[in-house]
Amino acid sequence: MKKNPSARIFAAASLGLTLLFGATAAWAHHAIQAKFDVAKTTTLSGIVTYVDWRNPHAHVFMNVTAGAAGHSSVMNWAVELESPVELEMDGWKDNTLRPGDRITVKGYPARDASRQIWGVDVRDAATGAQVFQAKLNSRTVLQASSRPAPRWPDGHPALGALPGTSDGYWTNPSKTFLQEDGADVKMDEYGALANLSDAAKVAPMQPWALGVYRDRQERQLRDDPMFLNCKPPGGVRQYQSRLGLQFLEDHARKRIFVLLGSGNHNYRIIYMDGRKPVGLVGGDDDNPLYYGRSVGHWEGDTLVVDVTGFNEDFWFTNGGLPHTSDLHLTERFTRTSQDSMRYEVKVDDPGAYTRPWSASWTLQWNGGATLPSYFCQNNRQ
Repeated sequence: MKKNPSARIFAAASLGLTLLFGATAAWAHHAIQAKFDVAKTTTLSGIVTYVDWRNPHAHVFMNVTAGAAGHSSVMNWAVELESPVELEMDGWKDNTLRPGDRITVKGYPARDASRQIWGVDVRDAATGAQVFQAKLNSRTVLQASSRPAPRWPDGHPALGALPGTSDGYWTNPSKTFLQEDGADVKMDEYGALANLSDAAKVAPMQPWALGVYRDRQERQLRDDPMFLNCKPPGGVRQYQSRLGLQFLEDHARKRIFVLLGSGNHNYRIIYMDGRKPVGLVGGDDDNPLYYGRSVGHWEGDTLVVDVTGFNEDFWFTNGGLPHTSDLHLTERFTRTSQDSMRYEVKVDDPGAYTRPWSASWTLQWNGGATLPSYFCQNNRQ
C-alpha cells in the first residue's frame, strides 16, 4: 500500500500518541450566505493582482476601475472561492490565473459592504473560459461497480482498503445536511432551509431547541462555530463533507481509526474491545469531546458504534441543529459493495429532542486516491 499522511498518522497513533481535540481543529467551510448576500448579484471586470491559494478558501485579488474617464479610480477587490483542496480535486491549479490576467466575475457581494465577492462565475475575459468554478460539495465523478465488498479473513467486510491494495477513501455523501428519515424538507448543501416555516419538520425538537435552530437559520448560519472559530466537525458533520474519511482497522489492538480529510486531518478511534465509553487516564480524563467516545461491535456485516461524551461547543451537523452534552449517537456502517457505504444514525438527545430519531445516507468509495489534507489555520475566514 502506498504511504500517505493517513498512514503516518496511523503509525504515530500506534505508538500510543493521544490526540487532544482542541478548539483549533476544523473543516472551515461555511454557508456562503453567512458572509455574502445571496439575494444580490454583482458583476466585476478587472485585472488579477494576486492569487492567494491558501485554506480555508482561495482568493483572487483584482483591480477594478470605477467611474467615468478622467474621474475614475482603481479599487482592489477580493474574490472568494472554494478551498484550494477542493479546487485542485476539480483540476484547478494556483497558476490557472496569473497576475495581469483580465477576468470578469459574477457573484454575491459581502453583507458588510466590503470589497469582497463570492465568485459564482469567474471567467477569463480574453477567452471567455470559466475558471475556478465555485461549487461547494460538488461530487467527484466516480464509476460504481457491482463488485462485492472486500472482506477480511474473519469474514467481516473491510471498511477501507485491504493490505496490499491501493488506498482509497469514502466521499460524495448523498446528503450534506441532517433531517429525520421520512421528512421532506428542502435545504441547500449547507443545511440552510429553503422555507423557515419548515423548521419544526426537520426533527422532533423541544421548544427551546426549535427556537435556537430557527435563530441560527434566520441569521443565515453566520454563528457557525466552524466558520467563526475553526471548531471541529464533530457528530455526524464529519460524514457530510466531500473531503471524506478513511477507516484504518487495527485488528491486533481491537480498534479502528477514522481519519478525516476535513477537520485539520483529525482522527478518532472506535474501540472494539468491549470497554466502557469513559475517559482514559493520560488522555481526555473524562472531559467531553468534540468527537465523543466511540465503542463498536459487529452485527453481521454492519459495524455498530455507540458515541457519547460530546461537549456543546460545536454544531454536530451542517445547518445548526442543536444538541446537548446528553447527545448519544448510534452509528451503523454497512459496506454494501466495493464502492458503496450506507451510513445510518440514531440521534438520542433528551436534552434537545422529544424522542430518538434516525437519519441515513450513502457514501462512495474513491479507490486508489489519497485522503485530502485540509487545514483551517492557513489564513483568514
